[in-house]
Amino acid sequence: MNGDGRRRPLVGITSYQDDAAWSVWNQRASLVPQTYVDAIARAGGTPVLLPPQPGGTDHLVDVLDALVLAGGPDIDPARYAATADPRTGPPHPARDDWESRLLRAALARDLPVLGVCRGMQMLNVELGGTLRQHLPDGSHQTAPARFVRHRVGLVDGSRLAAVLGPSTEVSCYHHQAVDRLGTGLRATAWGADGTVEALELAGRSFAVGVQWHPETDPDDPRLFQALLTASRTTSTHRETAP
Repeated sequence: MNGDGRRRPLVGITSYQDDAAWSVWNQRASLVPQTYVDAIARAGGTPVLLPPQPGGTDHLVDVLDALVLAGGPDIDPARYAATADPRTGPPHPARDDWESRLLRAALARDLPVLGVCRGMQMLNVELGGTLRQHLPDGSHQTAPARFVRHRVGLVDGSRLAAVLGPSTEVSCYHHQAVDRLGTGLRATAWGADGTVEALELAGRSFAVGVQWHPETDPDDPRLFQALLTASRTTSTHRETAP
């Protein structure tokens, strides 16, 4: 419970299945960067990890208050009818399929959704959009495991602009980007080089994708707070529905 007696919203975070090492173990694991967990907890939510699995999406979405599609590896280009560029990473079909099913179920129920980096790209692809498979070298990803800081401009009147203002400095780490927009999506933030930096889906309580990594900035919880505010509103509507 929060200090005011309200239940803390349950926020699902999609996660990896990868080889990992800890203590005396080195084996396959389900994991997600701790920064996502901390960002959601700081904003007032309860994080729940959602590793790829065969089924259960409808049940999960019914009990969650919000969904975060986390960053990660490249989406299989076959999902948007493209041939793989030599610089595109190997496909991860289990994760692609899992996130696709979760996202469809969440959008059908108007569950608040935040897509981060790969998560924004998944939102675009799921709604019929395409991706640019490689940006100019050194533009948005310069060195392994090193975020690039740059400023993005936000579209006046958008949900994101209401939360973050007309522009904001962000941390990014990606070599792919949105190309053709999916059905119903609107680009609401842009980089100086013309890269689409954020998307919003019209007609939903909160369906937002950002190309940057807000979870890496502990001093700016505004985006996660906005997600949780939307989650409380939609949760109340579900509880009071006849």
